[in-house]
Amino acid sequence: MNAAIMSSHAIELPPLPYERNALQPVVSENTLNVHYGKHHKTYVDTLNKLVVGTEFADMPLDKIVKATAGESDHTAIFNNAAQAWNHTFYWHSLKPNGGGEPPISLKRLMESSFGGVADCKKELAQAATQQFGSGWAWLVQDGEKLKIIKTDNANTPLTQRVKPLLTIDVWEHAYYLDYQNRRVDYVNALLDKLANWGFAAENLGK
Repeated sequence: MNAAIMSSHAIELPPLPYERNALQPVVSENTLNVHYGKHHKTYVDTLNKLVVGTEFADMPLDKIVKATAGESDHTAIFNNAAQAWNHTFYWHSLKPNGGGEPPISLKRLMESSFGGVADCKKELAQAATQQFGSGWAWLVQDGEKLKIIKTDNANTPLTQRVKPLLTIDVWEHAYYLDYQNRRVDYVNALLDKLANWGFAAENLGK
């Protein structure tokens, strides 16, 4: 795009927190090249085009999401902004050699909210596998408790009165190259081997 018509504060595609082959074999480098390099990048590029000359042009990404949520005149801006935000959050929800035991602060909340870590993972997996069509499954903090919620399409807990801690992307482009229609296998592998419980714990109380 011509620099003259770009916002001086254009939203940027943030770098991945790991190399594109770092999540193999659970998520292949091929999937990261398409999911991050094409889908995520397209949301960011499209958003920057849509906000030129609008009141949203100089807003940070999270503010754009909140300002356009539920506004029918700004549906396209919301969809691209929310998807850009959701994807960045998703990349940080994963890490190489993830899974395992959560930090104690998060583990205690899992125990008080769900009965235990295994129960929390089971409920999160159910939300991810039972989400009809495209969307997201989220572990969120609601006051002193943790909850599992689902959002469809681009919708995000960022616009709700809960704090997102960790997410699983269940749009087909997140897993279809590696798992085809086996969403259950993708979700279980993510939780067992890539879930970044440290990132979730860092988000507590923020």
